[in-house]
Amino acid sequence: MLHLTEKLKGTTTVGIVCKDGVVLAADRRASFGSMVYARNVTKIHKVDEHLAIAGAGDVGDILSLVRLLRAEARLYKANVGKPMSVKALATLLANILNGTKYFPYFVWFLVGGYDEEPRMFSVDMAGGVTEDKYVAAGSGMEFAYSVLDSEYKEDLSVKEGIKLAVKAINVAIKRDVFSGDGILVVTITREGYQEYSNSTLKAILRQ
Repeated sequence: MLHLTEKLKGTTTVGIVCKDGVVLAADRRASFGSMVYARNVTKIHKVDEHLAIAGAGDVGDILSLVRLLRAEARLYKANVGKPMSVKALATLLANILNGTKYFPYFVWFLVGGYDEEPRMFSVDMAGGVTEDKYVAAGSGMEFAYSVLDSEYKEDLSVKEGIKLAVKAINVAIKRDVFSGDGILVVTITREGYQEYSNSTLKAILRQ
């Protein structure tokens, strides 16, 4: 059990459903036990033009599943003639994780995207799936939830969601020693996937 705990330390991810899209945010630090071994880790990954996942847990396991999900999304589009839905991606991921629960991937994913509307799912390492309007995962999740629980509103715009997500991650960074070294923010709207540079993010936060 101690080994499992060590694997799961080292990140804070946040997902927020807004009226016009989904916001995913994560810190950039990767740690092993009490050691920081990387300071610029990408924890949010584009799966398709309207699908993305944020991963907490073991980096190797996350990247392995990201590669598999990207391939499955391309195969689905080729066979069906339309993009995979957010729910379908979450269900596929849940089935994979449930099928390996006795030799598990050490991961926790937030699956976000835009179909006819923005949607987001949380998928745990045993394949449990929940759909919600806002979710936090990782070692700093308790601190992130303290912000999300008090400040989330149903009618948030994407820009407001970005500000809330950044605030939640920043609170986690201040209190969780396993989170830090900057923030990556991604949005998925009707127009598609967008990753925000530090300069663009700073401009939005000043508004």
